[in-house]
Amino acid sequence: MSFTPPASFATRPTLSGTFGMAASTHWLATATAQSVLERGGNAFDAAVAGAFVLHVVEPHLNGPGGDLVGIFATADDETPTVLMGQGPAPAAATIEHYRGEGLELVPGAGALAAAVPGAVDAWLLLLRDHGTWELTDVLAYAIGYARGGVPLLPQAAATIGRVAGLFREHWPTSAALWMPDGEPPAPGSIVRNPAYADVLDGLVHTSCTVRDDGPVGRAARIDSARREWKTGIVAHEASAFLARPHRHSESGTHAAVITPDDFAAFDAGYEPAVTAQFRGATIAKAGAWSQGPAMLQTLRLLDPLDDDRLDPSQVIGAHTILEAQKLAYADRDAWYGDDDVDLDTLLSDDYAAERRALIGETASAEHRPGRLGGRDGFRPPLRTADTAPSAAGTGEPTVQTSGRTRGDTCHIDVIDRWGNIVSATPSGGWLQSSPTIPALGFCLGTRLQMTWLEPGHPSSLVPGRRPRTTLTPTLVLKDARPWFAIGSPGGDQQDQWQLLALLRMIVGGYRAQEAIDAPALHTTAMPGSFWPRAWTPAGAVVEDRLGATVIEGLERRGHRVTRAGDWALGRVSAVGVDRDAGLLWAAANPRGMQGYAAGR
Repeated sequence: MSFTPPASFATRPTLSGTFGMAASTHWLATATAQSVLERGGNAFDAAVAGAFVLHVVEPHLNGPGGDLVGIFATADDETPTVLMGQGPAPAAATIEHYRGEGLELVPGAGALAAAVPGAVDAWLLLLRDHGTWELTDVLAYAIGYARGGVPLLPQAAATIGRVAGLFREHWPTSAALWMPDGEPPAPGSIVRNPAYADVLDGLVHTSCTVRDDGPVGRAARIDSARREWKTGIVAHEASAFLARPHRHSESGTHAAVITPDDFAAFDAGYEPAVTAQFRGATIAKAGAWSQGPAMLQTLRLLDPLDDDRLDPSQVIGAHTILEAQKLAYADRDAWYGDDDVDLDTLLSDDYAAERRALIGETASAEHRPGRLGGRDGFRPPLRTADTAPSAAGTGEPTVQTSGRTRGDTCHIDVIDRWGNIVSATPSGGWLQSSPTIPALGFCLGTRLQMTWLEPGHPSSLVPGRRPRTTLTPTLVLKDARPWFAIGSPGGDQQDQWQLLALLRMIVGGYRAQEAIDAPALHTTAMPGSFWPRAWTPAGAVVEDRLGATVIEGLERRGHRVTRAGDWALGRVSAVGVDRDAGLLWAAANPRGMQGYAAGR
């Protein structure tokens, strides 16, 4: 059978033009980025300005105390490069300490789960090296929104409502910021964060002490702000405040272990991308300290198969995609981490063929990592939802009534008329992560919950080592030149939702908006990356729009299907270039009614 054609209806057009394009998970960040382009800034100026706005407008999904992974190419060098903004575990974050606190897992909420914040330093590094604007101009948008106020998203209001009891009883500084009248604010009400505006103003004022004109002075001004972030009020206030014991998930009361020295020791940086070929395109991802190579492994499994097996809208395609992803994510959990990971073997033809042969006609309910060099990888504890502990606060993708709530991260993509292109996924430090640091107006993240307290494995908790993050933006190249940047929030689902768009665009010939609109699905048959790290053997979640034929076909093949609703899965956005037509383009997710693309 041939690939299913796109639907005749699209929620919005794939934008096209020649000047510049931006897409993100919130309209104000997109508008900010496009404003920067209109005022002569490049894609990197625009992305950084939009990203700091995301801290203010999507505080339940990211914050300055969180993390960042980006991937980009410049007009002068089209080689894909990774922007590394994932901070490591603090020096005192040892397995022995956490076990001594009576823990079996790193908590999902509370500052004992905080890695060193990496996002702000990464954004400032990108601005210094590849942007053109002064810091004061870039941060003016976020400062204005933080001080003047923004309308609260319905999802953010719902998040605050779900954690209101936790805030009142255990995290009073968070209640003071997010419930100043004692009750959760209503959707659409204006919320302000003057403390965070003061932090950003402090970075600007520090940068202005460097008086030299020209590019050397501009770089020195940004570096001055980076030093202030890592050694000034942020590092000292966060460390001192969070050293006081406070509530963590259902795991009791603990003090954080992060110190000013941990802040000062971290530097964001650049790394070469990991790539794989797929149907004439080059897919570029971050390394195995992220989950990015799992997408590449999935594509290597799918590449030689017939097109119908790559079509999410057919039973055989949906089944094959789910089974391939299970194998790739089993390898992620067995082998990935901030360590020497044998990606050459994991992405090799021979290994892909060996793993591909395991895809059967029925759903596997087993966790099946491969063997490398005759060795077995790490076998994570396999907890199902009914055996995992319940929680009073967790991180990215699930938190329930006593503090757990859903968070899907943020994303931004920008391309400019000169040929610069960037895709970035900032996350962590969401308002429900840990108590608000009152002098700063934000909290730290909980990325260490992605590490294990079993020693000796690539993703074990080790001081100075990065947690294996879920953040995973993508850059796609054709004929060795950037074609499009794409990404999505969603924790373990980030690459699963991106994969569907890639298959529909590269194999099915869909336009970007058609691919983003199309019905989505994902597997839950892997240990979750976030507390309480449960899995659902043979689990699959689908949008009802896939249709009864596909859904019932998956069930007959043994998949444990959960119907999520018609428009519930996926948060993908993308920007790109059609070199044959001489056009730039952009598209954004319609689900949730807050992601938008803009451009001309």
